[in-house]
Amino acid sequence: MTQTTFTRRGFGALTLGGAATLAACGNGVGNSNASTIDARVDSTLSEMYRSFPNTIDLAGKANGMLIMPLVTEAGLGFGGAYGRGALRINDVTVDYYSVTKASGGLQIGAQQYAHVLFFMTENALLEFRRSPGWAAGADLEYVVSDRGDSVAADTTTVLSPVLAAIFGRAGLRIGATLEGTKYTRIIP
Repeated sequence: MTQTTFTRRGFGALTLGGAATLAACGNGVGNSNASTIDARVDSTLSEMYRSFPNTIDLAGKANGMLIMPLVTEAGLGFGGAYGRGALRINDVTVDYYSVTKASGGLQIGAQQYAHVLFFMTENALLEFRRSPGWAAGADLEYVVSDRGDSVAADTTTVLSPVLAAIFGRAGLRIGATLEGTKYTRIIP
């Protein structure tokens, strides 16, 4: 009959190995969340370019783009929104972000939509990337209106530091704006 004994060192190694394995499960190592987000980002960009051709030129001039393929927003008195997406620079994903929004007031309904932020200046992109939680404000210029109509990007619009496109809307909720929306870097 063999007796197994655990030493303090062996128990510590076993515990440390188990903790590392559990930590890896929660931090994105070994899962497909990043590839899922990237596939949705690719699909969203294809849809945007097909539906709103003026965004192709904007993408070429942008220093970076934050693509949020699916944002779900709902409200009944108080409301909120959540989604995940990717920041791309030169068509390469460099970071992943979540988007959250809370709202109050007279509201009812739910909707889903996609949106893309075009960072037209290097300074706007750096400010976004350095921020621990960047909030979109009322100073955003929209290149696709909240009705889904394409807005011409003229020379004044292109000089804005951050441009936004909201599209692919489904649901029953009036209006979509990015004002008060917060973006936070995540590890998918």
